Amino acid sequence: MPQRRVVTGRSQEPRQRFAEELRTLRRTSGMSLRQLGERLGWDWSLFGKMEKGETLGSPEVVQALDTHYKTPGLLLALWELAAGDHTQFRERYRRYMALEAEAVSLWHFAVSVLPGLLQTPGYAREVLTAGGLRGNELDQQVEARMGRRELLQGEDAPPFRTILSEAVLRTPLRDAGEWRAQLEHLAEMAERPDVAVQVLLHSAGVHGLMSADMWYLLLPEGRTVAYTENGYQGELIEEAGPVVRLQKTYDAVRDLALHPAESRKFIGQMLEEVTCDPLT
Repeated sequence: MPQRRVVTGRSQEPRQRFAEELRTLRRTSGMSLRQLGERLGWDWSLFGKMEKGETLGSPEVVQALDTHYKTPGLLLALWELAAGDHTQFRERYRRYMALEAEAVSLWHFAVSVLPGLLQTPGYAREVLTAGGLRGNELDQQVEARMGRRELLQGEDAPPFRTILSEAVLRTPLRDAGEWRAQLEHLAEMAERPDVAVQVLLHSAGVHGLMSADMWYLLLPEGRTVAYTENGYQGELIEEAGPVVRLQKTYDAVRDLALHPAESRKFIGQMLEEVTCDPLT
């Protein structure tokens, strides 16, 4: 992993420092702006504006750059300083994002919304719009969310498992065509050998993960950390005791969920229903 460069002797103004680091990393990599855009799936002009200091980009764009340059947490830390918004990006979330980039395996539980790693642009747009985003900010966040899917690409992508509450699949988008496209994408991802999708039916009853989405990251050194989030805040949990208890809860919920093969059939049935619905 590349050594982090010290700030001493370089620009001390946060926004300029951030832009300078972006320029240095890209030029050192030998990539053009256009090549970088094609590699990460964003319009290359966004990276050009970020390198000129005209825009900071979104946290998810910066996380994708940290992953691409193998500098976990460095660019995100500089972004936070440049943004000057310490309430939006708390230390624990910044820490989580750095750990996610290093994880060798990921487990997830979804209460009501598909994880960003499995979302289509249409799904992401409707969800973010419901959260109040509009205009350029909405477009940027949709692009950023699509960029996060880079984590599951490539030969060295970490194994990913998600347990989806049935409510996730029973909450369609307003746009029937986009909803069908999302289900098709989910069905396709569920067929991948490194991605396991399980559905937790309503009939499973009350369980221990009903109040928030959960992420579990297995790190290279063998320890696991957890991250829990709802619509308002998130919490990174690194202490061994609480993480072990949460893992046991996750395992219990996984035992209640449909097997991945059964889950693929369930998703396929839902896709058939949407496709055959004359109203769509």
